[in-house]
This record gives sequence, C-alpha cells and structure tokens, in this order.
Amino acid sequence: MATATVAALATLAVPACTAATDGARPSAAPTPGAGTASSAPAEPTPTPTRSYPLSAAPRTVPAVRAHEPARGPGWKPAAAARVTVRPGDAKALTDEAKLLAGELRMGFAETQDPRPGDVQLALDTGGAGKPESYTLTVKDGRAAITGPDEAGVFYGTRTLKQAVKTAGSAPEGTVRDAPARPQRGLNLDIARKNFTPDWIEDRLREMGDLKLNQLGLHFSDDQAFRIQSDTHAEIVSTPHLTKADVRRITALAASRHITVVPEIDSPGHLGAVLRAHPDLQLRDVGGKAVKGAVDISDPAAAKLIDELLREYLPLFPGGAWHLGADEYQALVVRDPQASFPQLAAAARQRFGPTARVQDLATGWLNDRADVVRPSGKALKAWNDGFFAGGVTSAAKDIQVEYWTGKEIGARPPLEYLREGRKVVNLNDEYLYYVLGEPNEFTYPTGRRIYEEWTPLVLRGTTAVPARYGPQILGARLAVWCDLAGAQTQAQVAAGIRTPLAALSQKVWDDRAPQRPWAEFKALADRL
Repeated sequence: MATATVAALATLAVPACTAATDGARPSAAPTPGAGTASSAPAEPTPTPTRSYPLSAAPRTVPAVRAHEPARGPGWKPAAAARVTVRPGDAKALTDEAKLLAGELRMGFAETQDPRPGDVQLALDTGGAGKPESYTLTVKDGRAAITGPDEAGVFYGTRTLKQAVKTAGSAPEGTVRDAPARPQRGLNLDIARKNFTPDWIEDRLREMGDLKLNQLGLHFSDDQAFRIQSDTHAEIVSTPHLTKADVRRITALAASRHITVVPEIDSPGHLGAVLRAHPDLQLRDVGGKAVKGAVDISDPAAAKLIDELLREYLPLFPGGAWHLGADEYQALVVRDPQASFPQLAAAARQRFGPTARVQDLATGWLNDRADVVRPSGKALKAWNDGFFAGGVTSAAKDIQVEYWTGKEIGARPPLEYLREGRKVVNLNDEYLYYVLGEPNEFTYPTGRRIYEEWTPLVLRGTTAVPARYGPQILGARLAVWCDLAGAQTQAQVAAGIRTPLAALSQKVWDDRAPQRPWAEFKALADRL
C-alpha cells in the first residue's frame, strides 16, 4: 500500500503500479462452492495526479507589481464559462463584465454563485485597498477580480485579458496591483490638426488597455477652434467635433475609466477666437497686434472666455479642467510695462502701485479658475503661467502642468515643488511628440522613456529629489501638431504607440523595470 500511495503522488511520467504485487498480501481463502476463484474485491488502480511547476507572473503592459505564485493549471476561457457579477455589484460592474465577456467570447451572468470555469468580478469596499487597485486570484479553475472601486476591477480585467492574449491562460496564483501615480495619460492637440472621432475613440480603447486614465483635449488655439459652440458659433472652425461627437467620446472614456480633460487655452493661443473678435486682440504701444493674445485689460475678453467655459463645463463630465495660461506674448518682451501701458495701468488699478503685467496675467488665471471651481473639477495650468515675485500669485489648488524650463517665466521644477504645489509631468525632453519636429524637437522613443525617464524627471534629464515624489501626480505623453501635415492620423497612432506603452509602465510602477527593453517592446508589439 505504501508503494501504491507513492505511485499515486508521482507525476504522469511514472507508470502506475498495480494494487498488489507478488508477495504483497496472502490470497483470501476460497469460498465454498466457488471453485478456485477468489472472492476478494479487486483493489482500484490508483490514478496519478499531475504536478505543476510554480506559476510565473502574467506578461502584461504595464507589468503587474506583485504576483504570488502557486501550483495549478491556471485559468483560460471555455465555451460554457461566464463572466459573473454578484447582484449587489451589478449596477457598478455589469459594464466591465460585459466588456470582458465580449473580448474573451464568454457569456455573462448575474449570480451569487459562480460555476467552475467562471470569472467573478466583485467590489471590496472594506476600505483596505488603494484607489484603482485590484486583486486577481486564479485558483481551483476559477478567476476572481476584486477591487475597492470600479476602476480597480476594470484594470484587473485588463490584466486577465492580456494574460490570455500572451499565454492563452492566466497563471495560477494571486496578483496584487495598484498604480504608482494617480494621473496617467495622453494629451492631444486637436486644434492644430483635426482628428476624427473614430481615431480619438481608438486611442481611448488603447489607453484603457494600458491602464491610462486621462485624455487631455487641447481644442482651441491660433489655428482653429474644434468643438461646436452654441454661444459663439462664429469662432468654430471646419471641420470640428459636434457636441454629439464629444458626448460619445466622453461616454467611451468613462467606460474605460478615463477622464477627458478639456483645455481652452487663454489668454494666449486664441487666434481662432480673435479672427471673429479682432476688437479683443492685444496691441502694443505702437498699435501692432500681438498674435493669439487677447487684451486682458478689456472686460469683454474675460466675458467671452467665461461664456465659453460655462457652456462647455457640462459637456465634459470628468473631474478636471485645463485653463492653459502659457506663452502669453505680452510677457515675452523685454519690458512688458513699457510695451503694453494699458495692461500695466490695469494691473496697478487692480493690485496696487507696485503691480506689474504679470500680476494682471495671474489675476486672469485666478478669475478663470473661479469660474470653473464651483463645478468641483480639479484645475490645471501650464507651468509658464505661474510667476514668481509678483504682488499676487496663482491659486494654490491649480495643478502645475510642467512642460518646459525654456520659456520666459518658466522656472526650474524645484521652485514649484518648494511652494508645495502639485505637479504633473509633461517633460518636453521625453514626452513631447511634435509633428514635423520643429524648434529642435525630436520624436520621443519608447526606449528612452523606458530606460531613462521617471516621473521625477520633470525638466531635461535630471530628476528632482525623491522627497518631492508625492507632489508629482503623474504624467502624460503630449501630441502637438505644430506642422499638422507632417504626419497622417495613422502615422501619429503608429508613432505614439510604443512611447505610450513605455509611459504606461513608468507611471504604473516607477521602479526600475524588470524586463529589458527588447523584451518589453516585443511584448508591447504582440499586445
């Protein structure tokens, strides 16, 4: 019997033993009238069980942060299997479940009792998990994904989907995963180049699979104004997104747990608006018009921009708004006070005798923030719209979108961090995809982002001290269409694919990557 037990625990490569070998036990006494045949019941032939090696972490982009290996067959889709949600979670998770079921060609069910082979999605609202975190457990032929919020559960489904894509199955064991940074995404300039709604939606699907959660839409600039307006139809360019287009885009984004962050850049970059309202254009002391800049001493300019802000606030239900504030041309001259005496006079009138033009620009930013703030949206502005040494300063709740230290007024990152400000990384050295590569820009590569950049590298190639890490909220790859005809939509999509994948890895887990670049790229190409 001991021999039989050992055999039963052996791998399939070991032949099965019989229940009794010669001399293992004496024959039973014959039953009267039964002849010489033995009446002892036959011993069952033991069936050996399969032995599995310890599992390895699923191969995904971004890589999972922690995986507890286990022995077992893992999980893979089967014809009769379903993606299930508990009745109490149905309202929150049915969309996520149906999406995964469609992707893996499985059924869907609302049930408290999943069957063997099923995937169960569930909320765990006990309060222990970080926002957007999840746990994926593969055990006993089932897969279970839990998280403290819908976004976390959704990201668990992305991991399961990618595991099946790369290996045919999800490995046995437990994944525990969460992002390093709360803001992770893509910034898209649709003002200088028209992108179709279908193209934008394809990027949202790509971003969702990469666990990215923000799409910035820069839709107003000198070249065009790209979203339908009911209050100021005269400023809208052709072609443009209709409000119905925007609603479809924001609905798809919400289903992928992506916030669409709109930007009406002001008081600069308003050339498209000024073509319909030339009376609002800034002019210098000699009467020369300043490209793209409104006269911020004119109350009519503020009125127009505020009307647009109020019109678009309900169109974008996400939780953030970008106020712009970069490259106001009145502040790039040697002596703004002398070049623009009307601005200098308005600054002194509002902020006192020592106020300068930069204070009036800061007041403009704060006024636009006051319009948006009651909506509850987080506020953002470009870093060169924050000035030092003035009699007033930008509101503390406006996040600094740091892109450059080269512009007039732009300061090194540490100056913003030392003020206690929250910062988002759009480093123009690594994360700026500028069509046509003007002004010494070069297209970013996934390899440079993957091997050299981290969220702490805000300017150039030098990281800020790690103690400021909690103030850096995340990063976005930015597509700017300065030379709009330099690439087609398809070329832009192909050009940003690998950089976007590399960015997703570094904002999800800002530790040094475990995979070498070649292996990461091959995986990203496959996915």
